[in-house]
Amino acid sequence: MFDLAIIGAGPAGYVAAERAGQKGLSVVLFDKNKLGGVCLNEGCIPTKTLLYTAKLYDHAREGEKYGISCKEVSFDFAKIMQRKNKVVKRLVAGVGAAMKKYNVEVVFAPATIQGKSSDGSINITAGEQNYSCKNLLIATGSETFIPPIKGLNRDEILTNREILELDAVPQTLTIIGGGVIGMEFASFFSSMGCKVSVVEMMPEILPGIDSEMSVLLRQGYAKKGVSFYLGSKVTEIKGNEVFFEKDGKTQSITGEKLLMSVGRRAVTKGFGLENLGVELNRGGIKIDNHCQTNIPNVYAAGDVTGFSLLAHTASREGEVVVNNICGQADTMRYDAVPAVVYTNPEISSVGLTEEQAKQKNIKYKIRTLPMAFAGRFLAENEGVNGFAKVLVGEKYGEILGVHIIGNPSSELIYGAAMMIEAQLRVKDVSQVIFPHPTVSEILKETMFAFNE
Repeated sequence: MFDLAIIGAGPAGYVAAERAGQKGLSVVLFDKNKLGGVCLNEGCIPTKTLLYTAKLYDHAREGEKYGISCKEVSFDFAKIMQRKNKVVKRLVAGVGAAMKKYNVEVVFAPATIQGKSSDGSINITAGEQNYSCKNLLIATGSETFIPPIKGLNRDEILTNREILELDAVPQTLTIIGGGVIGMEFASFFSSMGCKVSVVEMMPEILPGIDSEMSVLLRQGYAKKGVSFYLGSKVTEIKGNEVFFEKDGKTQSITGEKLLMSVGRRAVTKGFGLENLGVELNRGGIKIDNHCQTNIPNVYAAGDVTGFSLLAHTASREGEVVVNNICGQADTMRYDAVPAVVYTNPEISSVGLTEEQAKQKNIKYKIRTLPMAFAGRFLAENEGVNGFAKVLVGEKYGEILGVHIIGNPSSELIYGAAMMIEAQLRVKDVSQVIFPHPTVSEILKETMFAFNE
């Protein structure tokens, strides 16, 4: 009997397996595909590898702004995709090595929960083998949501999986959905010379992101040639032609390829979850702040909870599960989960947006500064706009939210997350020494503005 069985080898599953193995637990990890889950194989890593290539290509073409002549700049798409595959392969191998190091038994087969035995253990079958465990972590992740659109043929559209396997850049690409995934692919393919059109049902791209930053990003990409159709509901698809309603009128656009990117949904079916009686909530598995379900010794982490569909959230949830199994009190907190949109420029945020603060009736103060207040940013981003926004509580000055549009904000936002997690106030941060010159100084400069 295993101390812990894990279904799903994505960021929640493999991190939990590693942590449990470190603590001396016996662990079996099931996955029907590959180690790393969607994030490592079809999401976070391959897309960011491609986006970095696109950023280099953009910089090369814009070299004149920095006194560098790059008159003939080209790319080899086959090599770009080969490098993406190489990076993924290396990281998957790294996860495998970690599983071996900590004696995790990895089973590549669909796992099915059979139920509980009289002694409270949980029974699982995979392939032709039977397994039993004292604790179970469900980390089955999420899958692309395919909406019931008239005329939609699943074989004729792309999702985040198929678009990563293209062997050439399409001349035109229609993206249904202007969320994070849609905008990151819009960023990559527009940089590669593809004419991209984004159809979004909401009035602005990137719902949930600071609205000022969403607008600035969209305006920047519109200048680069990306077409946006906001407030547009797709009603029908005929081959490569997408029909949508906007302002009461039906319009259509045609693209060589069509990417469906309207969101993801938790995978809660197909592995016997019903045999345990686990409670669901809004399409995902309901958990408490220990990531435990309504069934004793059954936990869930990652996208399957349907709450925070981010790899780093999943990893932390996996850690919380293992700590609680081992008797170490640990709780999952979601007030300081950073989020990044890896476009060019990047948008990074943590904590409350203005919209969220208003919804919660939280009184706040706000300061905004151009990124150029940080000398390092100005030195490295010729002719590029960006700004940082900080929200603090009106009474105590505690940091409620930090939002940045500009490169490399993804490498700064963890600092802001630590500030919020530690419940720091503006005056606390003012006593911290930031290295100079760095882009990170924009955080201190923006908070210093509260003294004005």
